[in-house]
Amino acid sequence: MSKKAHSLQNKIKVIEAMKNGSHTLSELVFKYTVSQGTINNWVYRYEKHGVAGLNVSSSWKKYSKELKLAAVQDYLSGDYSYSEVTRNYEISSTTLLRKWIKKYTSHRELKDTSKGRTTTMTKGRNTTLNERIEIVFYCIENGKDYQTAAETFKVSYQQVYQWVKKYENGGEEALRDKRGRKKEEVELSAEQKMKLEMQKIERENERLRAENAFLKKLEEIERRRR
Repeated sequence: MSKKAHSLQNKIKVIEAMKNGSHTLSELVFKYTVSQGTINNWVYRYEKHGVAGLNVSSSWKKYSKELKLAAVQDYLSGDYSYSEVTRNYEISSTTLLRKWIKKYTSHRELKDTSKGRTTTMTKGRNTTLNERIEIVFYCIENGKDYQTAAETFKVSYQQVYQWVKKYENGGEEALRDKRGRKKEEVELSAEQKMKLEMQKIERENERLRAENAFLKKLEEIERRRR
């Protein structure tokens, strides 16, 4: 299944399709090859800022140390989902929030965002299938900005480029690492398998929370229109 760049026109089409009920969320995900979280984000930005909120900024957004810490602590409190924290603090993506949380829980210091992008090339690293899928979606949802995706996920530019091409030609199946698949299936300990299963459950719960919140918002919009 090939992937399209998300033009402003397509974003508006997706939002209108959700509002008038002509397509379900799952149908739009398949038709436009976009994640549910991205659609939720488009609707939120459109409702808050109008069409201007759907434009992708080419500037490097800066975040203070205080904002990062407050956002992380809000999520860790258990009172808010990734999507809710991202919206409350106007963070560009849930991926960025996850990165801050990982750093914070690893007892590393959160710092103010630097004034500009780094041009340092990140070295390649081993990744899981789920990571590759997430990176591909992030890259395409941001206009195939391979460099930003590489810097965000700490992988190489070449890795991101190859994964995107593989996905466009063969879908998620093409992103599987055949060499590491046997090891993943056979050599994992019971504890590792349990950890992977818990991570899958957590991701699914997060997806369901975001979808339920989105549906509630749509119902609220419909009630206001009546």
